[in-house]
Amino acid sequence: MTVKPFVKWVGGKRQLLAKITPLIPEAFTRYVEPFTGGGAVFFSLSQRLQEGQVPAWLNDINPELVNAYHVVRDAPDELLEDLRTHIHSKDYFLSLRSLDRQAGGLSSLSPIKRASRFIYLNRTAFNGMYRVNAKGQFNVPFGRYKNPAIADADTIHSCSKMLQKVEISCSGFEGVLPQTGAGDFVYLDPPYIPLNKTSYFTSYSDTGFVHTDQIKLAELIRDMDERGVRFIASNAFVPELRDMYSGFTILEVKATRAINANKDGRHAISEALITNIL
Repeated sequence: MTVKPFVKWVGGKRQLLAKITPLIPEAFTRYVEPFTGGGAVFFSLSQRLQEGQVPAWLNDINPELVNAYHVVRDAPDELLEDLRTHIHSKDYFLSLRSLDRQAGGLSSLSPIKRASRFIYLNRTAFNGMYRVNAKGQFNVPFGRYKNPAIADADTIHSCSKMLQKVEISCSGFEGVLPQTGAGDFVYLDPPYIPLNKTSYFTSYSDTGFVHTDQIKLAELIRDMDERGVRFIASNAFVPELRDMYSGFTILEVKATRAINANKDGRHAISEALITNIL
């Protein structure tokens, strides 16, 4: 059974699963994702992990996303009840979006209502983007969908089932990778190295993700490799990767990304899969 993620996510890996899945080892003792996002790779493997009783650890630096994962896992029915109360209109969208601009606006919400707000905004914002400004305020415009699937009961329940017994944390990658060990399989999908100076889309958190983070990530991946951890990492297919990840296999794959507001500007671009498995 294929389980689809409960959120849309810019840069999500659903369209690349056919390229990623054959590289994943047949057997491993734990599955780890330091940059979970929409979790497409995890959900594609979740039934296999459950059947093999393989533990999983999902992590992300975005607290609203991590809260949503906790609520989907632990309280799916209560979440769906709240999701059904939302109104699909631009004015309502803007009023709900503005809560993080009000003192105590988000902190006044229960975890369930915070997760409900997060999923509603994800389903109704432009292209399902999650982007915040330097103050941590969600600033994606209204998406003008005709009939968005806001309260998708089948997906919420399927994801909830697959998240049972999964460890979920909110941390930077520096807090996760050193805790991996031999036998683990790690899939990493960090914010990408920009293709050019105008394509630096890294604002999934108010801290951003800059070049020094890319260097630190590569260093920690090398440390994992030395400990016997197997991994696959996604990134942009850019020249810097060859030095940054020298000694590892770097595969070029094609993906279509939908950040551009103009459909004519959306075309297949080269992405990289970096691994120590081949």
